[in-house]
Amino acid sequence: MNRRSWNWKEANLPSKLAEDLARRFEVEFYEAALAAEPASLDILVALGDLYAQEGLHEKGLQIDQRLVEIRPSEPKYFYNLACSHSLLGHIDPGLQALSRAFQLGYNKIEQLSADPDLENLKKDERFHRLLQEVSKKQRSEGKTARE
Repeated sequence: MNRRSWNWKEANLPSKLAEDLARRFEVEFYEAALAAEPASLDILVALGDLYAQEGLHEKGLQIDQRLVEIRPSEPKYFYNLACSHSLLGHIDPGLQALSRAFQLGYNKIEQLSADPDLENLKKDERFHRLLQEVSKKQRSEGKTARE
């Protein structure tokens, strides 16, 4: 009998199923990598992105909290933490994280305004006041730099 070995790569799966399985594999891969290297920024960032893509907001929040503990001066990590809190309806912690991101130098106001992850925060007047303060500060710093 001359039977050829089967290879999983040859499986003829519907594309949606193949994509779902690939994402699930990728999540499990990075979770295993994180268990082996719990302080790896690259792994944490990749896993946080995957959790966000998969709608695993509680897990994403845990990753974002770890990232700000490891790198407390990185504005992007606080921005991502604000997004996670917003997605979960945690308004006060979300606004605190966003405020901290601004304090650390986050300045992508246009991106922030268009980000659907922040929709819950955008419903709060404090969000708009925070944006006004940051915009005003940016304008005054811009004038000072040109003078």
